Amino acid sequence: MVSALAGRPTAARKACIARGSVRAAITFMGGLIMMSKLFSGHHLQRLFEKPDYQPASGFSAAGLEAVYIENEPYRGNRTTVFAWMGLPELKPGEQCPAMVLLHGGGGTAFDEWVRLWNARGYAAIVIDQCGCQPQIPVVDGEPHDRNPDGGPPGWDQSVFQITDPLTDQWQYHAITAAIRAHSLLAHHPDVDAQRIGVTGISWGGYMTCLVAGVDERLKCAVPVYGCGFLGENSGWKYGLFPTRPEADIKKWLEHWDPAVFLPHARMPFLWVNGTNDFAYPMDSMQKSYDIQGGPHQLCLRIEMPHGHPPGWEPVEIMDFADHLLRGKLPLIEITEFGHDTDSMWAHYESPDPIKEAVVCYTRAEGCWADRNYNELPAAIDHENRRVTAAIPNLARVCYLNLIDQKDRVISARHICPDYSV
Repeated sequence: MVSALAGRPTAARKACIARGSVRAAITFMGGLIMMSKLFSGHHLQRLFEKPDYQPASGFSAAGLEAVYIENEPYRGNRTTVFAWMGLPELKPGEQCPAMVLLHGGGGTAFDEWVRLWNARGYAAIVIDQCGCQPQIPVVDGEPHDRNPDGGPPGWDQSVFQITDPLTDQWQYHAITAAIRAHSLLAHHPDVDAQRIGVTGISWGGYMTCLVAGVDERLKCAVPVYGCGFLGENSGWKYGLFPTRPEADIKKWLEHWDPAVFLPHARMPFLWVNGTNDFAYPMDSMQKSYDIQGGPHQLCLRIEMPHGHPPGWEPVEIMDFADHLLRGKLPLIEITEFGHDTDSMWAHYESPDPIKEAVVCYTRAEGCWADRNYNELPAAIDHENRRVTAAIPNLARVCYLNLIDQKDRVISARHICPDYSV
């Protein structure tokens, strides 16, 4: 039961434009041209083939294999991508689902992350997306050791690469590396190639949006924190972007904002974020899921911490994957949402009665990351599977959270009440 409410990309795109996001519509056009040049036809099919790879000597982690995957040339030179890959215990002839894991800023290929998915019955691969390789024991935070054959540095450094050829820029290399990591899993005899998903944290969530818009083989995607519309509101709009030439930022957004890729991402998404994320605020996330080309669900917690362990710990991530890739019971599904000037409501489906529903709200204005949120109980009509709540007085932002018997959270879209009428 995955919500189809966001599964109408054309209508969502029209609604997005109607709300004044004309820049997004322009971005779509420029992005289509860029994507057709880099990620189509024979070149894309080549990325879907089993990549060349070799063992990465000197690296050891319990139950995992360290490899270097051949990737695209960088400034005319051969490149490789470091990866940890692991499989669960399987019966003879048994195949398992798999996940591609994309780390965030300051991170690298975390072997612990792979083992978490292996313990759940998945094969998994995590790549270092930024031309580096982990220290042993691994550390979370820069600097990391450079891979001698690594590609371009990533994250904020990509803004400084925007005048380079597209094929020498970080996003191009990170996308192709993630697709090749998927292909390496897909060609493994113990992996079911029809049951592979992707999840990423922070910059890895950003990259999840890009990869999902290119690699249509993926069966699910879970961006944690990461989203698009970074030129409209993000940690970079008021940080890095003003320090760079306006033309460079415009070009970077036209080529590499997730808004370019999300309309082409037609697999089910679970968007995971916190109300106060400093990098990827709620308004930009909402614009992102509104234009995503397939169904989606939301998991939005008050003041969710930002980091790698906090980004892979939410139980909803694996349970979402379990439903789509292992046929397990689904999370709560919000099938319909509505509101008027005084109240908000949601219809839902759930395999078990929900335990609790709350309205999360803030009366604060200004920077999204600085707003304090509160909760009030919402009414649950179990028979009709409907949750209702009064909009708190003077709330500037509010949304519903539905919580099931296992304390898993599924959220409705947020609204910003208009008190001018």
